[in-house]
Amino acid sequence: MTQDQGSSRRGRSRGSTASAKNSTPKTKRSSPQWRRMDLHLHTPGSNDYQEPHISYLDILRQAAARGLDIIAITDHNTVAGYAAMQKEVEQLLWLESRGRIDPAEQRLLDEYRRVLGKLLVLPGFEFTATFGFHILGIFPPETPVNYLEHLLLTLRVPASSLRMGGQTVGATSDVLTAYQIINEAGGLVIAAHANSGNGVMLRGIDFGGQTRIAYTQDPNLHALEVTDLEKRGNQTTRRFFDGSKPEYPRPMRCIQGSDAHRLMRESSSSPYLGVGDRVTEILLEEVTFDALAQVIRGNDHSLTRPYRGTAKAIDFVQSAREEGESLVQSFHPSLNQRGGYLDNVLRDIGAMANTNGGTIYVGLPADPKAKPEGVRDPQKAIESLKGTISKRFSPEPQVVIDSLPTQGTTVVRITVTPGPETPYAIDYNLFYVRDEAETTLAVRDEIVRLVEHGLGRRVPVPETSPESSPPAPTPQPAPAPRSEPARSPAGNGRGAFEPPRTGVEHVDSQERDGVIYHTLRDLRNGNLINNVTRSSARRLWHYAITQVETSPPDLSAVQWRQNVAVLNRRQKSNMTLYDLAAREGDRVHLYYGVTDGGLSDAMLALVGESSRVD
Repeated sequence: MTQDQGSSRRGRSRGSTASAKNSTPKTKRSSPQWRRMDLHLHTPGSNDYQEPHISYLDILRQAAARGLDIIAITDHNTVAGYAAMQKEVEQLLWLESRGRIDPAEQRLLDEYRRVLGKLLVLPGFEFTATFGFHILGIFPPETPVNYLEHLLLTLRVPASSLRMGGQTVGATSDVLTAYQIINEAGGLVIAAHANSGNGVMLRGIDFGGQTRIAYTQDPNLHALEVTDLEKRGNQTTRRFFDGSKPEYPRPMRCIQGSDAHRLMRESSSSPYLGVGDRVTEILLEEVTFDALAQVIRGNDHSLTRPYRGTAKAIDFVQSAREEGESLVQSFHPSLNQRGGYLDNVLRDIGAMANTNGGTIYVGLPADPKAKPEGVRDPQKAIESLKGTISKRFSPEPQVVIDSLPTQGTTVVRITVTPGPETPYAIDYNLFYVRDEAETTLAVRDEIVRLVEHGLGRRVPVPETSPESSPPAPTPQPAPAPRSEPARSPAGNGRGAFEPPRTGVEHVDSQERDGVIYHTLRDLRNGNLINNVTRSSARRLWHYAITQVETSPPDLSAVQWRQNVAVLNRRQKSNMTLYDLAAREGDRVHLYYGVTDGGLSDAMLALVGESSRVD
């Protein structure tokens, strides 16, 4: 179905429904505005739609009545609903053009014109990939229906399913192939209800962690649709995918949609939502697919937020402060050189470039209850900071610097991309890394790993003739992001699990000349660090070494749950930290400072069993 919101709001839109709209052009707004979108709506084109008597115009009316600006029609494995809506408008336009339209039909066409003057309606589908995972593909309004049907056939949806959409369509394309095909076809790729049933986070499914990583970190995936976007706390999906976890280094945009299978929700307790019952706001300069796609595919996650009706708008900066400092987030009160503030900011930039990337806010303390101080003349401060970064870093890290409003003032935001040319040095010889919520100087073994990582990305591939070229390698279905040493799952075959991916593992100890030297593995990046002493260790390493030296665990007295034992559990701000023992054959691994987010589902379940017994 093609529509035009006026030349100032649609740009490339054309087709039959464009004629169904009022011809008066709307003035293009020069400043961005928050717009409401619901990108997951079903129609009677899906065989599980709960109100098959509802008309397509009823759905558009309800969307307009709920104050939506953008909707997407995403029936299961079909575009039949969208095509039926388009055909209805085309027939009405044909009758009007020939003077054969009766009064009732004219009123219907006028109503279409009214609601389409308020809505950008996008075609799409909810594709069921192999093993039942759901993926949204959303396309520009001018996309022909037959193009989308061809795309569904390419995804191996049976031709018979194109007439009436259903969730069950047999053996179709796998998740990663579907991401690539939809993206290359010009569509937005969104993992539908990723954290719930049929979602790519694999909740309740005992797949390997590498599969979950691939399904949620693939570069062809643009966003995750989640059902807990409005919730706060460390256990939400958005916090899980904020880039702070080593195995999930790519921060993912999280949005929400209604997944409406009916016009209106029957009651507040009903699990079946109606049109516009779960909405995302998006900051756009104009209501077009191109503007929408630029935001969804971009890295500025402050441009989308959950819509909460008439409630106070979300302050993105304040929300970040409430989440607190982390591996990928820090706060600084000032950019002044006096007091060392500027140097602290630069250290965080270098550390994040060498680690997982992240976001730095300047002009406010980390305490969410403290009043923000803001930055005087933000634009001047930004230009000055850019010059300082260019002069003092080698090589220059990839950063984006902008400003954001919060509580009546303006702060500076620095978004740091994980660098492809590690290590990044300040003043030629100072190398920093991010250690949870702390920035520290890298030790020798960490510098070696950074150099290896940087060289690994820059090593040229030698040219070979076709005759001498080796055969192409078999594609791997779930590659791990970033380089890290392979680690076998801890366990004995029954109830096996993956090692934690946060905290540190104590590997070995040796005493030389009365000093105990330890070997640790930093579980966040897999780095093996040798010759660490209690006096030279930094925070988490120091904690692990202190526990080993002063309170070595009595493994004969611990309570095992299959192959896991909780040695200690402690609360730190809003996080629970675990010290764990794990058996792998004849060997016992000791892990310290592990967070919930670093545990696989299987290991978390065993830790939970131990918590209930304790």
